[in-house]
Amino acid sequence: MSLPPGFLDELRNRLSLGQVVGRKVVWDQRKSNQGKGDLWAPCPFHQEKTASFHVDDRKGFYYCFGCHAKGDAISFVRETENVGFMEAVKILAGEAGMEVPQASPQEQARADRRTELTAVMEEAVRWFRLQLKTGGAAEARAYLEGRGFDAARLERWEIGFAPERGGAFAALTGKGMAAQDVIDAGIAAESDRGGDPYDRFRDRIIFPIRDARGRAIAFGGRAMAKDARAKYLNSPETLLFDKGRQLYNHGPAREAAGKGQPLIVAEGYMDVIALSEAGFTGAVAPLGTAITEDQLRLLWRIAPEPIIALDGDTAGLRAAMRLIDIALPLLEAGQSLRFALMPEGQDPDDLIRAGQTAEVQRLLDEALPLVRLLWRRETEGKVFDSPERKAALERALKERIGTIKDPSIRRFYDSEIRDLTWQLFRTAPQGRAGKPKGQRWGERPVEALAATKASALAAGAQEEAIREAVILATLVMTPELREAYEGEIERMECRSEDHGALRDAILRAEPGADGTLRADIGQSAGHALEKLMGQSHLRVMPWTRERGHREAADACLSEELAKLAARRGHLREMEEAHHDIGAAGEEDDVITRRIARSNRELERAGTGDDEDKTEYQTGPNGARIKKDEKSAFDALLRQIGPQKSP
Repeated sequence: MSLPPGFLDELRNRLSLGQVVGRKVVWDQRKSNQGKGDLWAPCPFHQEKTASFHVDDRKGFYYCFGCHAKGDAISFVRETENVGFMEAVKILAGEAGMEVPQASPQEQARADRRTELTAVMEEAVRWFRLQLKTGGAAEARAYLEGRGFDAARLERWEIGFAPERGGAFAALTGKGMAAQDVIDAGIAAESDRGGDPYDRFRDRIIFPIRDARGRAIAFGGRAMAKDARAKYLNSPETLLFDKGRQLYNHGPAREAAGKGQPLIVAEGYMDVIALSEAGFTGAVAPLGTAITEDQLRLLWRIAPEPIIALDGDTAGLRAAMRLIDIALPLLEAGQSLRFALMPEGQDPDDLIRAGQTAEVQRLLDEALPLVRLLWRRETEGKVFDSPERKAALERALKERIGTIKDPSIRRFYDSEIRDLTWQLFRTAPQGRAGKPKGQRWGERPVEALAATKASALAAGAQEEAIREAVILATLVMTPELREAYEGEIERMECRSEDHGALRDAILRAEPGADGTLRADIGQSAGHALEKLMGQSHLRVMPWTRERGHREAADACLSEELAKLAARRGHLREMEEAHHDIGAAGEEDDVITRRIARSNRELERAGTGDDEDKTEYQTGPNGARIKKDEKSAFDALLRQIGPQKSP
């Protein structure tokens, strides 16, 4: 549906974003200045204790400095209420006292039809609940009581019963509802043999399924007869219900996750109810199907790292393994899955009814990250006693990791898998007549390499952070160089969230009146910018403090980016050697030569081949910087620790 020009602008102007957001958060009174529309709170989109979520009420925008969520009132309602764009517009228009322009006749007809079917569903919920109190439901009540359902729990979960005869179709049409409405709602179906429609749910315990806004959209039925064709039966897909896009207990779980509860994905209705009643209120379940891509995206809108707690049987494990292949291409920074594997033959409901709530908590706390379950799937029960089998494992893992679209996540997965492969394949090397350079007598090559790798990490971490700060500050003060180095800046991996936020802001920002990016960046990454520009080591270089040093800034960017690339390339070489010494079978002296070559390249990048021949250093664009202008900064880096690296 299209909206007339200016409608959304008028809607945003009439609303106070602070009031819209204020329904979901508690403002930090110490940090907020409500008179100026400057509001801060813990973020409603991710779990945190500090107030990093900022609302600029005058401009009508929000931004989280933790998870980087951003948008306006419409996007906020969409994310927190889990509704589409037009539904969010309608909600906000109602609050602003505005009437949304009518949809096309076809769209309006579908909306009206949904309203009619929702009314039928709500009436059916009430009727099924009444049937559970009748004499014909005695067996169902006894079963539910044995599963821990008292009167209060039955009420909370709106549990009902569908009798064998005299079912919902006759009852609802007897109340004046159209037969076609009852059929279209999925409660009854037309007979292939002609005659009256028949009830879809007969002799079953009924679980109402509601959408994220609490509207009844479908039913799940648990058969009482042991010889029933299906133990559980869900409503068919209707105008209201798409089982691959819905979750059982969606609305309450989303609210619980917003308050810090883990989002737990169980297999069925009973598991969700048992978990919720035991205090794990962020529990949901797919609806009679394996978790779909749409449901996975829905889960990530609720929480960044849902815990998959499927049954500990073959089917549950198979479902978890299938989910790996769905999830890998969709992974993003801070967005993944963890897996709590139940004991064999048991599910969360079994454990909780056995009084093992603490065991459930332990399993959730120790849930495996996705990468570990991927490793388990590819290695469990297999023997790798030949080069061909080892190569097959390596190929299978590379194929799976290759489906990850995010390059940084793909790199970290590759590193993790390399470490796991090395641990699996490593062999104790035989003693040698001599020892490689840098290796202590009696020390195995792999131990020497691990020590060298750890040393490189420890020595380089602080230095890399400082060099990143210099690069970012130089770009803030000399934004005209941004285009020349844009590709390298985009690829620069930052050691902290603040540096990452600044890098992204620098790439988006426009120069202000003073020719720098400070004013524009302050709107999206102000806290990070303030921390950056307050660092003492930036004061020793004029191009990180003020305008007017373009040539020096150019040469500085060229040098610092080269040194960062050299150091990180060196670390990658160390990781690959760490892997190859155990997995690939390379000779120790070959690996030692590789490391020595990498060390020389790292040292060359740090000193520069021409450092002693001229008083200048030259950038790729011909810009030059006097050495003495950087001597104070170089001296500062030398204080970090003894190292030959740049």
